[in-house]
Amino acid sequence: MNTNTPAPQDASPLSDAARAALEPATQAPPSPGVPHIRSFVHRRGHITQGQRDALEQLLDKWSIPYRPTRLDLAAAFGRTAPTVLEIGFGMGETTQKIAQTRSDDNFLGVEVFNAGVGALLRRIEDAQLQNLRIIQHDAVEVVRDMIAPDSLAGVHVYFPDPWPKKRHHKRRLLQPPFVSLLASRIAPGGYLHCATDWQDYAVQMLEVLSGEPLLRNTVADYAPRPDYRPQTKFETRGLRLGHGVWDLIFQRIA
Repeated sequence: MNTNTPAPQDASPLSDAARAALEPATQAPPSPGVPHIRSFVHRRGHITQGQRDALEQLLDKWSIPYRPTRLDLAAAFGRTAPTVLEIGFGMGETTQKIAQTRSDDNFLGVEVFNAGVGALLRRIEDAQLQNLRIIQHDAVEVVRDMIAPDSLAGVHVYFPDPWPKKRHHKRRLLQPPFVSLLASRIAPGGYLHCATDWQDYAVQMLEVLSGEPLLRNTVADYAPRPDYRPQTKFETRGLRLGHGVWDLIFQRIA
């Protein structure tokens, strides 16, 4: 065995300019007045050179910087259209497909992880998706500070971190304070669509969403997967193995 073989090198580091642009995503301020369940926990992860290149070259073109002021959605997209917020888009495959299918709607994706942001930036550029923008920042602060009340046509929260250990359940994103905040940003008649493949999180989601007075369940309990949400390859594999997936679709009432 050759012990002198060099270890694989990670992709080259981001430039100073790109790092400065991403700095708010790692230093989100505390949320005064409400318990803040941060929408992420930083973990060291791999990022490819292609994803780094996309961050360097495309961040200014397709992303919106976090600022603690209300976002003018029409100006951000260059048009007036119903806007859907997606929280935690991962690598962006589902987000891209939905935006392509629903071209009459605008989509605003919020994610903190560089690899996912870089991947979706590349997808947007390759497909020239004019109805999709990214904010790389903690979702709680984005919703609280940048999204005006009664302004969203919908919110998507697909497969958020389940925090499976019971002692970590308090870290789950969909807690009553944040659901109340989300509901206040959805226009009457708009919707909140959540999905999870963890049954106990599905039960908690149903309880929390049902307890929010501004929301009403569109079905008795869990909803069928709507056509606009594509089935991911991981979901397909899980279903083949007998795992469950639960969708919840609630409507904002007046």
